[in-house]
Amino acid sequence: MILEVAILNIRPGQRPSFEAAFREAAPIIASMPGYVGHGLQQCLENPDQYILLVRWKPLEDHTVGFRGSPQYQQWKSLLHHFYDPFPTVKHYRLIR
Repeated sequence: MILEVAILNIRPGQRPSFEAAFREAAPIIASMPGYVGHGLQQCLENPDQYILLVRWKPLEDHTVGFRGSPQYQQWKSLLHHFYDPFPTVKHYRLIR
C-alpha cells in the first residue's frame, strides 16, 4: 500500500467553494480500483492550505489507473482551478 500526499494551496477567498467541490469529487476517487481511503485536512496556521492523503494499493492504481481514467477528468474539472500553485504530489511507502 502507498500513501499519496499533496499539499493544496487554495486561492484566497475560495475555501467554501473548494470544500463544496471536494465533497462532490470525493466519491469519484473513492470509486476507483485500488483506492483504500483518503483524508483532507485544513492547516491551522494557514487556512487556505490543505493536505490531501490518499491510500492506494499499488502505486499504479493512482498514477496509471486513476490519472488515466475519464473519472480523473471529472476530478480535475471540479478541483484543479482552485490551486495556486499547482500541488506537487508525492508517494510514500510504509517502512516496517
